[in-house]
Amino acid sequence: MSSTMGRIYGVGLGPGAQDLLSVRADRLVRDTRHIAYFRKAGRPGQARGIVADMLRNDAVELAMEYPVTTEIPLDDPRYNARMSVFYADCTDRLLAIARAGEDVVVLCEGDPFFYGSFMHLHSRLLGHAPVEVVPGITGMAGAWHATDMPFTWGDDVLTVVMATLPEEELVRRIRDTDALVVMKIGRHLAKLRRAVMAAGRTNAAWLVEHAAMPGQRVTRLAQADQVTPYFSILLIHGQGRRP
Repeated sequence: MSSTMGRIYGVGLGPGAQDLLSVRADRLVRDTRHIAYFRKAGRPGQARGIVADMLRNDAVELAMEYPVTTEIPLDDPRYNARMSVFYADCTDRLLAIARAGEDVVVLCEGDPFFYGSFMHLHSRLLGHAPVEVVPGITGMAGAWHATDMPFTWGDDVLTVVMATLPEEELVRRIRDTDALVVMKIGRHLAKLRRAVMAAGRTNAAWLVEHAAMPGQRVTRLAQADQVTPYFSILLIHGQGRRP
């Protein structure tokens, strides 16, 4: 790689509150001219919204718009085909900036290496440009702190699952762990309710919406009627060993 190449940063922004950014993330967002971020077509982008008033006056923005979100099932071959082309195109656009000798920050909600879109760019960028990842507080950490209760004790086993799993698999995972985080709830809330009930843990389950963001809401699953599709996490707190 040329010594004159710019560096590509995957910067974790944390769960949504600007004052939960790390010092390094704050500095990079404020000082770097090229700012890239993912968004759904026609939307401003959640990641950009977190840092909107932090960007330089001369910031050059690169909005990477998903070609598909929920319109095609994840197990449909067309989904992977379209997303693969999309990530390859994003990689090329970032490399063009780096090859011009400029640094670029890719804004990442939560932590870049925790179920984030940046991971798909990182694997494609390695070996072609200098890449640095700045960790961020995960959304699930923001969620369990929103409940104002410790989440894991002593030897508790923590399991993180996606609500997109088949119902019988959800039941098994929920039943067989101490502390639980369920992400990607959205349209799967009814299925998740049934799975939590079948595992006998409804009374221990909490829903957290928009953790660490304006509009944060913490509700027991048994009392929740509907949730915001994207920014919702289900939690079951561990109750393990303690002095």
